[in-house]
Amino acid sequence: MQRIAIIDIGSNSARLVISHIYKNGAYNMVYNQKEALRLSQKVDEKNMLTEVAFSSTIETMKSFAYMCKIYQADKTIAVATAAIRNAANGAELVARVAEETGIQLHIISGNTEAYISYLGVINTLNVKDGIIFDLGGGSTELILFKNRKILESVSLPIGAVNTTSMFNTRNVMPANVFSDVSFFIMSRLEKYPWLKQNGLPLIGVGGTARTVAKIIQREKKYPATKIHNYSYTAQTYRSFFNRLRNTNLDQRKKISGLSSERSDIILAGSSIISCLLEATGAKKLISSGCGLREGLFFDYYSKENHVPIIAKDILRMSRENVLNLYEPDQQHSRHITHLVLSMFDGWSELHGLRKNYRRLLETAALLHDIGITINFYSHARHSAYMILNAKLFGLTHKEQVITAAIAGWHNGVSKNYFKDRFYKELLSDANWKTINKLALLLALAESLDYTETSQIHVIEPSISKKNATLKLYAQGIPSIEMHQIQEHLSWFKKTFGVELKVQLAPEYHKGENDTAIANDAYNEYTQQGKKNGTVNSFAQISSDILAEV
Repeated sequence: MQRIAIIDIGSNSARLVISHIYKNGAYNMVYNQKEALRLSQKVDEKNMLTEVAFSSTIETMKSFAYMCKIYQADKTIAVATAAIRNAANGAELVARVAEETGIQLHIISGNTEAYISYLGVINTLNVKDGIIFDLGGGSTELILFKNRKILESVSLPIGAVNTTSMFNTRNVMPANVFSDVSFFIMSRLEKYPWLKQNGLPLIGVGGTARTVAKIIQREKKYPATKIHNYSYTAQTYRSFFNRLRNTNLDQRKKISGLSSERSDIILAGSSIISCLLEATGAKKLISSGCGLREGLFFDYYSKENHVPIIAKDILRMSRENVLNLYEPDQQHSRHITHLVLSMFDGWSELHGLRKNYRRLLETAALLHDIGITINFYSHARHSAYMILNAKLFGLTHKEQVITAAIAGWHNGVSKNYFKDRFYKELLSDANWKTINKLALLLALAESLDYTETSQIHVIEPSISKKNATLKLYAQGIPSIEMHQIQEHLSWFKKTFGVELKVQLAPEYHKGENDTAIANDAYNEYTQQGKKNGTVNSFAQISSDILAEV
């Protein structure tokens, strides 16, 4: 086990994040602290950080060092960006920090900062091509990537804090000042013609980008609070920015989603984004909640655990992390996944769903039991909640809700859990019908390993004009599983409009007639239950079938 502390001293704020890495490779954040420093505003005419800058930084670092000690951090990775990088006495501040706190602060270059931010984005967003902008207080890093590989990058000394100071836009931004700001920014962006990439999305990293996304979400009454992977159109942004430009400081302090500590620099920061939209020709913006700090973590984690620094499949990577974090019975979870994907593939004509839903079903199946860590008896709905709030990178907000609902219904449809949830507004009636189909498949798979022994090791789903067939290959007679699947036969008929026939294949039994006897016994019990309106107990079925064989 390891505790890794990551410290980022930016031009606007300082951040400490502590993450726990477990023996099985799982990781999660255990502590987060943010302090406003505004170092870009604490520079004199000689480009020297003032004594106030020194004292505030050292006091913050003392606080960080204390928390690292409290949390028993095994390693501390601390970096400084634009404000300290560009200051004439930045190295002196680094030496003072080391002397008074014991923390070795590393000043990283603009290009290094761009690359590390890229690592944070590319490992958490399922985007193939795009332009990343990491908009800080004293600089903006721009990264062009295609096929998930960096092609170009640059660091510009333009940030929300120093632009605010330069043009005095703390309170208002008159039209003539906005014109000057825009000319200043565009004249620098025009030096990089590779920025013109019509159609590629702009991916925003940093406090300004997150704040803009939060404000837009609240204006639109978006039924979720998650910022990471929230997307909106360029037109939506321009409409927002036109309204923001006409506000003063007091008015901005009342805007929902805009913190008071950022209300004075948001005009300059938003102007930079506006110019980036013009320079790139982007039609869509995507907000990233991950950037420099996450990139530093992935860089360290990949080296220590011998995994690729850029994940090939970010959904697979993140769900494996969730799986290892909560540690359900993984043999059972993976077997259920194998069974349910066999049904999805074999009954494709029956359910008529796109292949994209296969990965949602796979994710729901792998994680369907993680709620057991909270409460066994209501674990399905707890699994749904945990999936909904987990860091499952590679899924849209809507896809994550669908995945959570599939897992939440694996013991049967229960709309009561979702009917009062605000996020249900993300889903259409068609989405709920899809969830019903996929949850049914997961419920069937769960029935087929009810004893969690993997007794039924292979299944063959097939369809005909009148019914669907599920052939089971088992070691011995899975009487309990065959009983459990009865509970879902009416659900199957109601959902797909055909009967489900379950058969045992002639494999791994004591005699040639064992399968036939078991099938006959199962069908007899099924028919008897239909006639009597009763369901026989699995214990009775088990004992009776085994007695006959």
